Amino acid sequence: MSQKFPDPPKEENETFMYKLAAFIVDKRNLVFLLWIFLLIFSIFASSWVKVENDITAYLPDSTETRRGLTLMDEQFTTYGTASVMVSNITYDKAEELAEQIEDIDGVSEAAFDNTEDHYKNSSAMFSVTFDGEEDDQISIDAMDEIRAMLADYDLSVSSTVGSDSSAQLAKEMQTVTAVAAGIILLVLLFTSKAYAEIPVLVATFGAAALANSGTNFLLGTISFISNSVTIVLQLALAIDYAIILIHRYSEEHEHMESREACITALSKAIPEISSSCLTTVSGLIALAFMKFRIGGDLAMVLIKAIMFSILSVFTLMPGLIMLFSGLIDKTVHKNFVPKISAVGKFAFATKYIIPPVFVAIVCVAFVFSNKCPYCYGTTDLEHSRYSEQQLAEQKIKDTFGSNNLAALIVPSGDYESEGKLIRKLESYSQVESCMGLANIEAMDGYVLTDALTPRQFSELVDLDYEVAKVLYAAYAINEENYGEVVNGLEAYSVPLIDMFMFTYDEVDKGYVTLDDDLMDTLEDLHTTLDKALLQLKSDEYTRILVYLNLPEEGDETFNFLQTIHREAEKYYPDKADEILLVGNSTSDYDLSSSFVTDNLIISILSALFVIIILLFTFKSAGLPVLLIAVIQGSIWMNFSFPYLENTSLFFLSYLIVNSIQMGANIDYAIVISSRYMDLKQEMPIKDAITETLNQAFPTIITSGAILAAAGILIGQLSSDGTISSIGVCLGRGTIMSIVLVMGVLPQILLLGDTIIEKTSFTIKKRERTQVSSGKIAVTGMIHGYVNGRVDAIVNGIIIGDVDAKIESKNFEELDKINEGFRLENSGNAPDNSTPDENEREEARK
Repeated sequence: MSQKFPDPPKEENETFMYKLAAFIVDKRNLVFLLWIFLLIFSIFASSWVKVENDITAYLPDSTETRRGLTLMDEQFTTYGTASVMVSNITYDKAEELAEQIEDIDGVSEAAFDNTEDHYKNSSAMFSVTFDGEEDDQISIDAMDEIRAMLADYDLSVSSTVGSDSSAQLAKEMQTVTAVAAGIILLVLLFTSKAYAEIPVLVATFGAAALANSGTNFLLGTISFISNSVTIVLQLALAIDYAIILIHRYSEEHEHMESREACITALSKAIPEISSSCLTTVSGLIALAFMKFRIGGDLAMVLIKAIMFSILSVFTLMPGLIMLFSGLIDKTVHKNFVPKISAVGKFAFATKYIIPPVFVAIVCVAFVFSNKCPYCYGTTDLEHSRYSEQQLAEQKIKDTFGSNNLAALIVPSGDYESEGKLIRKLESYSQVESCMGLANIEAMDGYVLTDALTPRQFSELVDLDYEVAKVLYAAYAINEENYGEVVNGLEAYSVPLIDMFMFTYDEVDKGYVTLDDDLMDTLEDLHTTLDKALLQLKSDEYTRILVYLNLPEEGDETFNFLQTIHREAEKYYPDKADEILLVGNSTSDYDLSSSFVTDNLIISILSALFVIIILLFTFKSAGLPVLLIAVIQGSIWMNFSFPYLENTSLFFLSYLIVNSIQMGANIDYAIVISSRYMDLKQEMPIKDAITETLNQAFPTIITSGAILAAAGILIGQLSSDGTISSIGVCLGRGTIMSIVLVMGVLPQILLLGDTIIEKTSFTIKKRERTQVSSGKIAVTGMIHGYVNGRVDAIVNGIIIGDVDAKIESKNFEELDKINEGFRLENSGNAPDNSTPDENEREEARK
């Protein structure tokens, strides 16, 4: 026989929030239908999402790297390349393989010789250049054929051709998500009140995650970082919203029917969850202010994920609760979460010890975190797991070293200045070599940009001198240099590359005829020159490849980049603003430059947004500062580890985790603080802090364990240095936040209780110490002990002994009433000495 529950109070039914909750619960079948449509659409729309794998695409447009990359895409052709290493092979066999590789359709060159750059320690290095760019099918097919041909050898390949890093990352994140889901199920089994709550929570989150991923196409193109970590972070950051609602339902269902309990729980949870999500969203909003646009990309995707999670909890979950309500009632189990009263007693006993120790540790952590060794490239970033390609690249690097290539872009048309610049750069010890049109040898010691007269050209290519003069005359007319034709062509000189290309065009048009041997030479030369021009020269710019023997990043490297700029500006003084330097080192330099500003923006805005929210939440200036101090302390401690371990930290990991840790982990501090502020009004502070920790522990351990597990899994299972670094920092930071919130914040609240009260925004009350016995009228806040019967919690008449500090606005009225009580008790009062009912009512008000 089912228990009969009373109806909810009428006044509660009349509130807007209650009516909204009732509408959602009663129209749950319509809500289910709408969600089904949304989820079906999201399944198809997931394939529409475009993912950007190049992190430099999010650099500000004003940076040199972004400007240079855009210009190179527009002005030059960059053919696909590959470093192919075969280990444990003889030199003769390697020569044969080089010829076989060059014979593959789609391969234009497989450079190999007997120098240490190509053969070392029984390992052969083939520098392969393809006929197409890295994304062209001809290059991908050729790369596949090379791998197939060398499959029986000890092969290592470093190339972006045919490498789908996004697919590899997606596969890894599927593993992360699956393992995280298993851990989350275990956590929910441990912290739930009924087994049937778990499918409700899983369905709620699954719908939110699918809806978010399916609508990412609305943002255009998203980064590989957002595409990879959003689903796991969404689960970790937003699962507690669903937990809040299911726990509310369980509490209300103890004295209400399922429908009324669900409506009441939802009406109470909407404001609570909305307030909770504000702190998380505020931290993410701070990311959007970064100059490095990857922050805005991640912020948009994660904020949208949280909004879908809230929408799912507010609309879909109530219907699921009603659907599973009978099963929830049947699968209620005992509480597996232990009481932690000992922690509360320890907090009270150490309230004068822990806070000073915490302050000292935080000061040290602040110093260490400021010495954190940041890195701005992922080439040398260490992480737990490496993909097959990463292992191959490391093996090549260990055998032949690494190349640090920078592309110097200068205005075209001045071959002489270009040649001088190349020779000047090659004179520096930091430069291993340079390659440009001005130092590529053509024939017999001449470089492509050397200017030759008709006689020199005829002797070089074994061409009849008169034919050569005709060609030069035609070239002069084509270039509108009519004076050269009139004055004689003997001294007229033309850059070799320009004359070669002009001669080929004239032959191709049928204006000039060459013998077969010369024609074959010209054909071969034209193919080589055409590719060289596409890669190194456009109508407006020339590209010079500078190979540095410096590490990818560091002060020495960054300083030498400025040296290259200064040298280039000497030869192009009037066009200094058109000189650009592009490469991994310049990208790292630009990222390091933006990091200083972005770090300041993130730190200030994330803390400022959270403080503003806390000010309105607690109506106290002191409490938000105490909470921020605890979480900021956990952030400094988190980022002290790279310094103590002497390992580099990827700068983006710091920015992202700094924001998420402040925005998400502050919720744990809010749970502790709000419960303590309520409970201390009802019981002594020692009991209040103990009960606070007992009540808050299930919520914090559930949400915190999930977020920490998600971070650790990402850190351990991802082969991408950026993603892995974010996961490691997030997992470690969450654990530290939990420890500080449970082990340090209670002592700080106890010790800072006076600060909290003094900085309250509520109307200041007069205060005095009341020591008396008998019948006492009280209106206000009591801080102390009462022995006797109390007529009201806050306002009313106490009959017993009072030794307490009382805050009140109307001591005059209370003194009149209490004087009447004293006369009444002494027997000296007149017949009408008892305070009249108006005075008593005024005291109660």
